[in-house]
Amino acid sequence: MSDRAPVGVFDSGVGGLSVLGEIRRLLPNESLLYVADSGHVPYGEKSPEFIRLRSQKIAAFLLEQGAKALVLACNTATAAAVAELRARYPHLPIIGMEPAVKPAAAATRSGVVGVLATTGTLKSAKFAALLDRFASDVRVITRPCPGLVELIEAGELSGSATCALLREFVEPLLAEGCDTLILGCTHYPFIKPLLRELVPESVSLIDTGAAVARHLQRLLAERALLTAGPALAARFWSSADPQQLREVLPLLWGQAAAVEILPV
Repeated sequence: MSDRAPVGVFDSGVGGLSVLGEIRRLLPNESLLYVADSGHVPYGEKSPEFIRLRSQKIAAFLLEQGAKALVLACNTATAAAVAELRARYPHLPIIGMEPAVKPAAAATRSGVVGVLATTGTLKSAKFAALLDRFASDVRVITRPCPGLVELIEAGELSGSATCALLREFVEPLLAEGCDTLILGCTHYPFIKPLLRELVPESVSLIDTGAAVARHLQRLLAERALLTAGPALAARFWSSADPQQLREVLPLLWGQAAAVEILPV
């Protein structure tokens, strides 16, 4: 595998762009491939078997494009598929996502941690194991957020509908004394500014995008796969109408780009 090969990243939609941005900041010389499986968003409402099969197909597609590493920029896809993908491609660096339970448990002062996530993530065995391992000494209150991913997919990051829905999800957590909020979906970092308006400054907001980028850096370095660059332009695919992704890329990625139709 050449160190000049790109890194492949995928998510159920545009949420993984928050992780892609962290990778770009930390590893600006790496060429990037991104698949938004927006034709099937959100994964959080799909069955684990469906997500597993989609993840297999998208991973195979990214490897066909020459990816030297894979990042599952989706908590739900990680819970459903990362173990099988690692078994199928044992020599490939594969990085998954998981809600930041450990740092949140360490950060809380009140002993109450709130989790905003999709239904699929909250129901997963992987999430239950995280709670057992890292949150035995704190109270964790979970809140599924149906409808929120769809608004972010549409680029509605600060409108009245997004604000009203987010307030509905957050206020019960605050009422229970939560002082730390886990953003358990890669879509949610894009609404941090709005969320910050709805919660006190004393409430910590925790996500894992930067930690995933650091983990990717370590794995590539261990395998002598870090490139000196320069990076090629990022390539994008979508399983929905590519125009939808084209329209939100300037907002979520910071620049316009071509988007191709995902052929799987």
